[in-house]
Amino acid sequence: MKKTSYHHGNLKEEFLKIAFNFIKKEDIDRLTLKILSEATGTSRSAIYRHFSSKDALIETMIKSCFSELDKEISPILVDKSIEIIDRFNIAFRNYLEFVKNNPHLYQLLFAKRYAHIREDLVTTDDSDSSGFANLKKAIQEGQESGILKKEDIYHQTITVWASLHGLSLLLVDGFLDVEDIYEELSDMMIKNILAGLVI
Repeated sequence: MKKTSYHHGNLKEEFLKIAFNFIKKEDIDRLTLKILSEATGTSRSAIYRHFSSKDALIETMIKSCFSELDKEISPILVDKSIEIIDRFNIAFRNYLEFVKNNPHLYQLLFAKRYAHIREDLVTTDDSDSSGFANLKKAIQEGQESGILKKEDIYHQTITVWASLHGLSLLLVDGFLDVEDIYEELSDMMIKNILAGLVI
């Protein structure tokens, strides 16, 4: 393989780019540090300077994926210039659209085999700025404004997230043939979620 010269400052980003491109076509279990080494024409020791193991690589990839997903929903949920119901509507649709466009990333985020890594990275603490935390805060805001039902906020947040996650998994894992009716199911589910939240 022809060796390519990479500046040390962008080598880590190049490794990640190759890894993400790889999992678009192949199962992540087949991804190895050797593949990254061969693709960049660098030594294994160069990779170990950035990732001590495959788990370390996966951890960085999961962090990046969560960041990308949060970008689709958190800015909407915290934007008080938008009516609260409209915020939910837009954020939920953005979530489902992200999954539709990036099934390989969603599989990485929620793959059972990497749960031990994900659990160390994800928190539902209110001080967190993740999509889950911001959804919880938006629901609290809706309750305090008299728009949403005053029920347990954490339970409401979990219910909403579980609904979005459930439909997403049906699409990504192919348990049911929902691809052709995904948009219709998305509309129906969001309508039902909002009906369950609003007074």
